[in-house]
Amino acid sequence: MEQFVGTGVALVTPFKDDFSVDANALAKIVEYNIQGGTDYLVVLGTTAETATLSPADKQLVVDVVVRTNAGRLPLVLGVGGNNTMAVVKDLQMLDLSDFDAILSVSPYYNKPTQEGIYQHFKKIASTSPVPIILYNVPSRTGSNMLPETTLRLAQDFPNIVAIKEACGEMAQIDKIIQQKPEGFLVISGDDSTALPTVLAGGSGVISVLGQGLPSLFSEMIQLGLDGSAKKAFQIHHTLSPLMGQIFEEGNPAGIKSIFEHKGICTAAVRLPLVEASQNLKEKINNSLKKLDKAAV
Repeated sequence: MEQFVGTGVALVTPFKDDFSVDANALAKIVEYNIQGGTDYLVVLGTTAETATLSPADKQLVVDVVVRTNAGRLPLVLGVGGNNTMAVVKDLQMLDLSDFDAILSVSPYYNKPTQEGIYQHFKKIASTSPVPIILYNVPSRTGSNMLPETTLRLAQDFPNIVAIKEACGEMAQIDKIIQQKPEGFLVISGDDSTALPTVLAGGSGVISVLGQGLPSLFSEMIQLGLDGSAKKAFQIHHTLSPLMGQIFEEGNPAGIKSIFEHKGICTAAVRLPLVEASQNLKEKINNSLKKLDKAAV
């Protein structure tokens, strides 16, 4: 699973002013990341506002990313939910021939027990035709997939190859890294823990900020993987303000503000999310200007 070592990005879905999917802008974002050194692309994750996309929207997003990527980078597709059998049905019906893995979130809202989470992913593992990256994000799901459950799944199912861990707690991340089976990847799901995760023995990140600053973010992660902690932390500290700012008013409002600043797409998001406030946009723009000055 070396193809998932490094910097992956959870792609946004850009919208036009009428809130329809902006296919041209999405193609630009994909190309921008390929040219910027991103290692792989995650399609239809949380950052893509997948919850508000129609089936036709989702198919359009997939088609644009696959066509633009043209086989250059590995692709991961978000396939998850809180109805286990509905996820199984999706896996049986989806054409995954262009994807190298799926990213599947721990069931949200239902708040299952650890055994329920295990049985959910056991069913998915028995169905998926491609490798599975688990996704633990307690702030969104309402329940934390504990290290014991992650490790049990990693040991029991060879096609469960990694976890995107967005618990935000390095102690939990460290425990998985220390006890994981050989070859199982621990991937940071938070920009702020990306470098610490890598330096602790993790494999990289699935980033939000990285898609807006792919060259710099990818350089930071590669330096971390190479053991160049001092240089990597220098970049981490320059990016820290933006790591916080882009989430101040919800994701992906912040990262779309960065793309708006760069002239790549509008900052529009679909309800119930709302566009970043003018005050936040100014903070983000000032941080980007500081980065540009530092690079000169």
